[in-house]
Amino acid sequence: MIKTVVRALAAVALAVLSVFHPVPAAQAAALAAPSYTLPLTEAINTIPVAAEDRTGYDREQSFGGWIDADRDGCNTRAEVLLAEAVEPPTKTGRCTLTGGRWYSWYDDTLVTKTDIDHAVPLAEAWDSGASTWTRQRRVEYANYLGDDRHLVAVSQRSNRQKSDQDVTAWIVPDNPSQRCRYLSDQVAIKLGWSLTVDPAEQAAMHRIAAECPDTDVTVNPVP
Repeated sequence: MIKTVVRALAAVALAVLSVFHPVPAAQAAALAAPSYTLPLTEAINTIPVAAEDRTGYDREQSFGGWIDADRDGCNTRAEVLLAEAVEPPTKTGRCTLTGGRWYSWYDDTLVTKTDIDHAVPLAEAWDSGASTWTRQRRVEYANYLGDDRHLVAVSQRSNRQKSDQDVTAWIVPDNPSQRCRYLSDQVAIKLGWSLTVDPAEQAAMHRIAAECPDTDVTVNPVP
């Protein structure tokens, strides 16, 4: 009951706010879309399996760059930096950020210089179904702030090691609980955006999931 009331109030607040600061349709719809939770292994089995194809992919042309969805002067990258800072940066002018520190959970370190990682990389999303979307939806995906698992402030080193690889080639190193978190986030985003996995990726997910017997995945569908 309490959750229902909170969701209703949030929807009303978003409607009022959108009069002054329009937001992408996918982010607005996320409040109304029903979430669900599954055991990790079951969630992996729920993702459709399909061959991947990177034909036609171009990062800038396919997904665009950072946008300022609410027109407050801060683009998506700056919004994530402000939201995730453990020591907030100084904000001047419209949205110039200086200083600050962030916790990069990928490699368990505090950093003063950070990259913003797409948990499921843009190229991987393209391979897994985003190539069939409209460009507007791909821009929304690249800038999505409706789920805090989607975009993550991490160390430049870990982001560049990961690059555009899926879990067959890169996973958070060393820490089993963090690997479970990383895999859970991957699965949640793939299901939330109706993306696919290829057979090798599904097999890798199941191998990693064997370390995570008590892990559940909460999925927030994005219509």
